[in-house]
Amino acid sequence: MAVTSIFHFSLPSKSSPSTPPFKTSHSLLSSPNFRPLRIICCLSNHRSDDENPTTSNSTINSLRVVFAAGGTGGRVYPAVAIADELLLAYPTAQILFLGTPNSTESAAVPSAGYEFDTVLASQLAHPIISPQNLLLPLHVIKSVIASYKKLIDFKPHIVIGTGGYVSFPICLAAKLINGVKLAIQEQNSVPGFANWVLSHFADIVFVVLNSTVECFPRKKKCLVCGNPVRLTLKQHVPKSVARLHFFPRSRKGEDLEAKVLLILGGSLGANAINIAMLNLYYQMLLENKNLYIIWQTGVKTFDEMDSLVKNHPRLHLTPCRSRCF
Repeated sequence: MAVTSIFHFSLPSKSSPSTPPFKTSHSLLSSPNFRPLRIICCLSNHRSDDENPTTSNSTINSLRVVFAAGGTGGRVYPAVAIADELLLAYPTAQILFLGTPNSTESAAVPSAGYEFDTVLASQLAHPIISPQNLLLPLHVIKSVIASYKKLIDFKPHIVIGTGGYVSFPICLAAKLINGVKLAIQEQNSVPGFANWVLSHFADIVFVVLNSTVECFPRKKKCLVCGNPVRLTLKQHVPKSVARLHFFPRSRKGEDLEAKVLLILGGSLGANAINIAMLNLYYQMLLENKNLYIIWQTGVKTFDEMDSLVKNHPRLHLTPCRSRCF
């Protein structure tokens, strides 16, 4: 039986005011290589299944998707955003996330409402010529076998990898199963090592920028579509309500001209940004009475920054452990 997995990625046209699942920059919209409007990724799976859909709707209802993502929020949350859009289009789709235990994904994925299962995986040490990498091939083989067993049990139609070392064995295992399609989504301008290698085996590679295409060996597989954005980030609330959420000591209705500065250093934190803000934040708040700062320090450095930063009613510190917002 042939099962067709259909994925819609809506992109904005210059005349369309609607907010798409994937946001793109103005430079991308004006690029002659930009592919506008609605992108349909249709991947046909030819394999036997225990289901017997009789209509196109039942075929869509049988959709099963596995996401392989881990390491940092920059890898995990794009996968969550794609899952959100898939469930919005196909409410009965079955979605499973695979990642490592005691990690960013192990906290973020369940809090987003998705099923999560673990796969043990080893990270490539740097430099590559390192004693820690001597047993890496053995660890990868074990991870591929474990991933293969979980994929066989779930019977996905497609596996979507968004990067991180845990995605490597999962995506490799997907290619060992007949009929399972593999899609890669790269969030950065320059791809990570795992996604670069996996792009050789992937059926399609979604990238952010036109320049990113040049980084991949098989450019015909690449599709420029920007980064996915979570549905929760599209839920707009009045500024006064949002300010009260982050700054409870501020009064509703005050500082109508207030400006909010959002500092993002990634889920693990950026040391250079934290040091720069540590030297600047107090003077900025002192000189700008209508300025509010939301400072995401990262999980690893939150305790240190929290001990060094002075408490201020217009400053909100967050580690971004699972969800900042």
